[in-house]
Amino acid sequence: MAKTITLTAAHDGFTFTALHAEPEGPRKGGVIVIQEIFGLDQYVHQDVARWTARGFEVIAPSMFDRQEKGFTALHDPAGFENGVKHALANGPDNAMGDIQACVDFLKARGPVFVVGYCYGGTMTWLAASRCEGIAAGSSYYGGQVAGMAKFALKAPVIVHLGRKDPHIPADEVKAAVQAAHPEVPVYIYESSGHGFNNDGRPDSDLADAELARQRTVDFFAAHGAG
Repeated sequence: MAKTITLTAAHDGFTFTALHAEPEGPRKGGVIVIQEIFGLDQYVHQDVARWTARGFEVIAPSMFDRQEKGFTALHDPAGFENGVKHALANGPDNAMGDIQACVDFLKARGPVFVVGYCYGGTMTWLAASRCEGIAAGSSYYGGQVAGMAKFALKAPVIVHLGRKDPHIPADEVKAAVQAAHPEVPVYIYESSGHGFNNDGRPDSDLADAELARQRTVDFFAAHGAG
């Protein structure tokens, strides 16, 4: 079961909260789960549980604690508006500082991986470019990945996109990523839209979600997961 812990970002000394859960069975590595803009909601909790069941120690930082401690929001227009407001106010430097603190917390016990969704998908790509000590990342439907595609990467990344995503043109993102980084696997899931890792959401196809999860696990295994 996930518990709430506190970590401190070295770049500004800010103390933020995070979910932390120990692995079930033999430990395969550490995974940092980066939220959507809606905070540490039920879908983050479900994802943390999935990762622990696969043998990973998990940290899920509350990315907007500087704006609102323990922020969570519904997946509705008001929640979207507040999440976007917090994401813009937080900025990339604070996000990278918090992710680096999570890496530093986990790295003594084995390889550290990052997986993120929507906002977290963008932050995963950026972390693979800016943070130290990440073994590999898995970016799901990050809205700013295409614009960051040319960034040099310090860690390998896999990218997942939904064909039916009304917000992110999958083919354009894939073209941008592979033009800059032909080594990066980019998968488009034909039956899914935005947020398809969230089981039960309207745009979520369970077969697509399970395939993306297995591809991520295999990718992490290829980069050091036990």
